Amino acid sequence: MTDKEVELKLRVRPDDLGKLAGVPVLASGGPGSSGKLHSTYFDTEDLRLHRRGVSLRVRRQGRRFVQTVKLGGAPTGTHLARGEWETPVPGPAPDLGLLPEGAARAELALVTADELRPVFTAEVRRTTRTLSGNGAEIEAAIDRGEIRRADGAAEPVAELELELKAGSALDLYAVAIAVAESVPVRVETRTKSDRGYALAADARPAAVKARPVEIAADASVEQAFEAILRNCLSQVLANQHAAEAGAAEGIHQMRVGLRRMRSALVLFKRFLPPQQLAELGAEVKWLAGELGGARNWDVFLDQLLPPVEEALPGNPALAALRAEAVAARERGHARARAAILSQRCTLLLLRFGAWLEARSWRRQEVSEDSATLMQPVGVVAEALLSRRQRAARRRGKGFARLAAGPRHELRIALKKLRYATEFFRPLYSEDGRAVSRYLRQLSALQDALGHANDVATAGELLAELEAASGDRLPLPARTGSGLVVGWHARGLVDGEPELRAAWDDFADARPFWSRHRT
Repeated sequence: MTDKEVELKLRVRPDDLGKLAGVPVLASGGPGSSGKLHSTYFDTEDLRLHRRGVSLRVRRQGRRFVQTVKLGGAPTGTHLARGEWETPVPGPAPDLGLLPEGAARAELALVTADELRPVFTAEVRRTTRTLSGNGAEIEAAIDRGEIRRADGAAEPVAELELELKAGSALDLYAVAIAVAESVPVRVETRTKSDRGYALAADARPAAVKARPVEIAADASVEQAFEAILRNCLSQVLANQHAAEAGAAEGIHQMRVGLRRMRSALVLFKRFLPPQQLAELGAEVKWLAGELGGARNWDVFLDQLLPPVEEALPGNPALAALRAEAVAARERGHARARAAILSQRCTLLLLRFGAWLEARSWRRQEVSEDSATLMQPVGVVAEALLSRRQRAARRRGKGFARLAAGPRHELRIALKKLRYATEFFRPLYSEDGRAVSRYLRQLSALQDALGHANDVATAGELLAELEAASGDRLPLPARTGSGLVVGWHARGLVDGEPELRAAWDDFADARPFWSRHRT
């Protein structure tokens, strides 16, 4: 029985499972042992356990039955660790009385044994190897099978689970990277329980917004930086499946996670080795860029085109434009999906996780900046926020006279300031109302500038659409382009006085962190 599971899981195409045995890092564990696992997952009629992030299963392996309780991932943002408790039971039904004292028993206290019922089952053939070396011990389990609900609907299981028995999480990443360099794999953050509940509810993958960053008041700069980056990485990973499935919000939230990640790297850049910053930043920028086309066409079709269609119902030019835009969005989503499924994406996510686990930024010459990593984060948070604030105000100087390009740069500066404010928010908990007010003001201004940028981007998208199609773009669609751009351009003119007033209010506002100055 253990109270913590540290695991990294890789999803594999079923046809590629056989290739895993030939990967040198896995072959070093010998031929391994194989067996069938039959797991039944239990919950109440109203899925009370699932809603609390708890899973309860009974697994039959040979003649043995083992009851397992798992709790959700750690609140720090890591996707590797979760609470786990195992106890032998006499048969295929759970026995809550055998749970150990502590967190597991406390979580299961909200249900009684007669409320529990089977929700779904997982049948897999597992081949297990033990990988040892340099003080590390990892159990590598290759699973092939399926998850099945009561009516017979099923989805396949084809994955590699790497569970840490001894050593550090960095050892898990080292094995995973070696595998990903040889076989097409994906980082899998969903447990079989997650997948089973989704199958039981017939639910599509859902987008996930960023969880609040948790930073202790006495945290060092390094600890704060690490918590922020783990949080960003978790958001990116959590939205892979929704983005891959073509959900507009999934792609948006995955891009938000990547943008937050880039913003955090730049925010702390003076504490990081320049080469590491450049390499990581370039890969994160690449992936965000690959998702950009899908997101831009989603915005056009979901936000910009509908109000014009509503004002001009049945307009043939707009109907023709919608058909062309839908085709362009499909191409954008295909490109995004190809990027998400690529080896480059998997290696980016694994190497970023390994970089965090190794704290690779420590491999640099000692300097005043590198030494600051060990200082309390409160010492530098105000300076970093003030620098972001000054950059935004500098970009917005002479706001009324700024053209679309400079306003776009201002919007980016405001976005970086908002991310920094959200990152450091836990340090100003006593000023919660002031921070919330500042963020609302900042978000409203950023949204207004974002709409203007969406309109400008729409014009560029439509121009690219015309250029790419040449004479093949139907004339009605060209006419529709002019209608949409003209419609929203007029709206921007009408909203200009309000936007200028919002900027003036923000530029004159006293930042909440200045209250802490002595």
